[in-house]
Amino acid sequence: MFIPTLRDDPADAVAPSHRLLIRGGFIRQLMAGSYSMLPLGMRVATKVSDIIREEMNAIGGQEFLAPVIHPAELWKTTGRWDDVEGIMVKFEDRRGIDLVLALTHEEVFAHLASEISSYKELPQLWYHLQTKFRDEARPKSGLLRVREFIMKDSYSLDRDRDGLDRQFEAHRGAYNRIFTRLGLDSIAVEASSGNMGGSDSVEFVVRSETGEDRVARCGRCGYSANLERAVSLVEEIEDTPWGGEPQPFATPGIRTIAGLAEVGEFAAAERQIKTLAYMVGDEFTLVVLRGDHDLEVQKLADSVGEAVRTATEEEIVAKLGAHPGSLGAVGVLYPVVADHALKGRTNLVTGANEDDVHIRGVDVDRDLPVTKWLDLRTVNDGERCGSCGEGALSVTNVIEVGHIFKLGTKYSQALGANVLDETGRPTPIVMGSYGIGVGRAMAAVVEVSHDDRGIIWPVSVAPFTVVITLLRPDNPGVAEAGDRLYRDLVEVGLDVLLDDRKERPGVKFADSELIGIPYRLTVGPRGLEAGEVELTARDGWLRENLPILQVTERLVGLMS
Repeated sequence: MFIPTLRDDPADAVAPSHRLLIRGGFIRQLMAGSYSMLPLGMRVATKVSDIIREEMNAIGGQEFLAPVIHPAELWKTTGRWDDVEGIMVKFEDRRGIDLVLALTHEEVFAHLASEISSYKELPQLWYHLQTKFRDEARPKSGLLRVREFIMKDSYSLDRDRDGLDRQFEAHRGAYNRIFTRLGLDSIAVEASSGNMGGSDSVEFVVRSETGEDRVARCGRCGYSANLERAVSLVEEIEDTPWGGEPQPFATPGIRTIAGLAEVGEFAAAERQIKTLAYMVGDEFTLVVLRGDHDLEVQKLADSVGEAVRTATEEEIVAKLGAHPGSLGAVGVLYPVVADHALKGRTNLVTGANEDDVHIRGVDVDRDLPVTKWLDLRTVNDGERCGSCGEGALSVTNVIEVGHIFKLGTKYSQALGANVLDETGRPTPIVMGSYGIGVGRAMAAVVEVSHDDRGIIWPVSVAPFTVVITLLRPDNPGVAEAGDRLYRDLVEVGLDVLLDDRKERPGVKFADSELIGIPYRLTVGPRGLEAGEVELTARDGWLRENLPILQVTERLVGLMS
C-alpha cells in the first residue's frame, strides 16, 4: 500500500491536523489550498461521507449529484453574482458565455425545484456530496482552509415556515448524531447567515486552539453564539457634565485611540468615540462606537442588509477632508450608524474631521446625526451574558464543522420555484440549506484527537481498525500467523492492515502510531512460542497479551 509517511513536520504546517495528515501520508499539497487525497485519506473521507449519507437518508434525504460548473445567469438572477466577488471563480467558455465554479449550490437546487408544481409534492429533502471551489485569499492550515473541497450540502423544500422549522430541527438532530459518530464534541451556536441570506442559522463548532472562529458561551444559561452574532451587556458609564458647545482642541500627530487617551483623563478610551468610514452598498457611511470597543464587521453587514467594505483613504479624504485617525461624525451630512453603547452618552471626545484636531464635550444625542442604532460591537471575554443577564461569557477558539440555514424564499422567488397551493395560487417554495465539509471534518477530528506521536482516530473513521505488525516477517511461523490473523479478521468485517515490511520494529511502531490506527496486534517469535500476540490500543487504554485463538473474538467484542 502507498503510505508515504514522513519523519519531520512540513516547514509551513502549524495546525496539528496539517502536520499530521501530511506526515501520516493522508494528503499531499498540489498548490496553495489544493490537496490530493492519498489512499489513507480516501479511506477516512469515504467513512466520513458514509456516516453523513446514513444520517441524511435517515431523515428522508434523497441523493443527487449537481454540476460543478454553473451558468452565470443563475447567480445573476439571485443577485449573488456580485455579492461574493473575489471568492467566486468566474470564466468564459469558448462561446463567450459567463460561467462560475460552484462555491455552493443553492441556485442549482432552487432551479431543480422549479419542476415541482403542487404543494402535494412537498416536503422534499435533497442532498449531494460534491466539489466546491472558493478562491480563498489566504488558504492555510491544511484541510481547514482550502480552495477546493468536498461538501455535503442539502436543501429542504417546504410549503410553509412550519415545514422549514421541522426540517431545520431534523437537520440539527442529524448533525448532532453525525458529529458524535465522528468522535467530535460539537456545540451548536447562533451564527450569521452572511451572503447566504435568509433568517436564522446555526453553526456547529468544536473547541480548538487552532480554530479561526470564536464563540461566546454563558456557563449559567447555556447561551452560545459566534462572535459575528453574540451579544453582551455593557456596564453603564456615568459621564461628567460638560457645559456649552463642543470645543475643538489641538492633537498634533495623534491618530489612535491609545494616543489620544494619553492626553488626559478626559480622553480615556471609554470616553472617546471611534469613527470608522465604510461603503455600505454605494453609500459613504460613518460607523461610530465607544473608543474601547471593536467593530464586528459581519454585524454591520447583517444589520444593513448590504455588502460593506472599508472606505479607502482617498475616499475618506475626498468626503471628509481628513485622514483616518482624525475622523468624527459631529454635524456630518453622511449617514451615521451607531452602536447602542453610545446611546445617551455625553462629554465625549471625537475627531474633528481635521488632521491634528479633536473635539471634546460631545453630546451624542445632540451632536451626532445618527440614522440607525445597531448592535455593532465585538463581545469580549468576561462580559455579562446578553441572554440571562447574570452569567459571564467565555470566548473560545473553535473550528466550524457544519452550518445550517433557514433560507426562506430568497432563491425560490428569484428562480421561479413556485407551487400551487390549495386554492390554486402560486406560492414560492420555502427552502433551507445545510452544509458539512468532508475534509474539514477529517481535520477537526485530528485537531481534537492526537498526541505527540501522531493521530488517534476513532474506530468509526479510522483508515483501518487494526494493524498487524510482524516483528520478524522473514520468520515462516510469524508470517504464517500474520496471514492467518489477517484473513480471520477480514472475514468478520474488520478493516485490517498487515505490516510485513522488512523494517525495524521501532519504525513500524512509529508508523502505526503516526497513522493513528486504533488497535495494533504485534506478532513475534517469542510471543508465538507461548501461543500469544500483544494487543494494544492507540489511545493507551489497553495493552494485553492474549492467546492467538482468542484474537478475533476479542476484537469483535471491542467493536460492539
